[in-house]
Amino acid sequence: MPSVWIRNADVASSGGVARADVLIRDGRIVRVGQVRESDAAGEEPLDATGLTVLPGLIDTQVHFREPGMEHKEDIASGSLAAVCGGVTTFFEMPNTVPTTTTAEALADKLRRSEGRSWANYAYFVGATTDNAATLTACERLPGTPGIKIFMGSSTGTLLVPDDATLEEVLRNGSRPCPIHAEDHFRLEERKSLADRARGPEQHPFLRDAECARRATARILALSEKTGRPVHVLHVSTLEELPLLAEAKSRGLRVSCEVTPQHLTLAAPEAYERLGSLAQMNPPIRGQEHREALWSAVRTGLFDVFGSDHAPHTLEEKAKSYPGSPSGMPGVQTMLPVLLTHVAEGRLELGDVVRMACENPARLYGVARKGTVREGFDADLCLVDLAARWTFERSEVRSRCGWSPFEGMAMVGRPIHTFVGGTWSVRDGEPVGHPSGQTTQFTWKDGPH
Repeated sequence: MPSVWIRNADVASSGGVARADVLIRDGRIVRVGQVRESDAAGEEPLDATGLTVLPGLIDTQVHFREPGMEHKEDIASGSLAAVCGGVTTFFEMPNTVPTTTTAEALADKLRRSEGRSWANYAYFVGATTDNAATLTACERLPGTPGIKIFMGSSTGTLLVPDDATLEEVLRNGSRPCPIHAEDHFRLEERKSLADRARGPEQHPFLRDAECARRATARILALSEKTGRPVHVLHVSTLEELPLLAEAKSRGLRVSCEVTPQHLTLAAPEAYERLGSLAQMNPPIRGQEHREALWSAVRTGLFDVFGSDHAPHTLEEKAKSYPGSPSGMPGVQTMLPVLLTHVAEGRLELGDVVRMACENPARLYGVARKGTVREGFDADLCLVDLAARWTFERSEVRSRCGWSPFEGMAMVGRPIHTFVGGTWSVRDGEPVGHPSGQTTQFTWKDGPH
């Protein structure tokens, strides 16, 4: 395994940036600070002058579509997009075909990843109306961060719509439970309101803010009743924010995520410009929601940035609404979009490290990842914070071949990525071979 001496770097954490060298040996960080040449004999030198070292990002919400939908993405292509965007660890969702709802299905995904994943990997097990009794055992299996709950429509049997079954699921296990919080019953009621003469611009009307608010209120009440920690994914509405803030103020074990898409895109402009390429669940909403999300970021309400990378082909997206599928790629662009917001003054670099590296590791008990520290895995991304560039379709690594951020002028660019001390991206281009490993977790019987 190669050893690397990163020299003259700015090393970032949630607390700030400090000039330091980083010495890597045998896949681990062995020194952060001043490294003398005599201490780095034999290590490959990398002059990082002008670059900032970030911990490799941990993206806790991706959909890599394998097995069953490899025509739009697979583990190899999705993980390549990840490392090209500075993401060195991903947690993948269970809505594949077949769904990941058993130990056997989880083991199959882990086998598929060996020697093919560019990034470190872990796979959620999905809750259903039938498998609640098995979930305590499932969440303790190697290679899973825990149990995912869909309260709104999803693939196959991955739907837990009613409070009685949700409570049963929450009582079977102890790890934080990520939640897709849209109310299934309201979604069903509103389907009849679809106007076939209109397109995806009606998506935020049909899946309205009340769908999200109602589901979030329900899951917070059930979390309090059962004592199970929950993690509300891709929050998209201003109405959910006071519910989450109030729950946190009362000491409930709740955390929440926001996506770069919901912070960057807004209706109606996104639908006018992108059409169904802007269609995702929960929807891209109006500017009042986007600005409320930014306010919540500034006050520290959100714990995690996640990409909700959910690719579909352009041919699938071209279908007439509502036949066009929801979801967009995002694992490759999450960091560049966030760094652009840093350059604009809307974010601090420390916020990016805290919410995309440190907090995901803390929330899910990820071993030896999420910070640039001696003894930790050498999962690193080196970025040029001053680089001005435009993201083009030709740079998309996802098999789907498109991005909602095509043509966006960005500031801040990933340059080099290391996974376990091994080069995976050098000067912006993939190098070597996939070196991702199964993610290790630090708990066995529940959260710390």
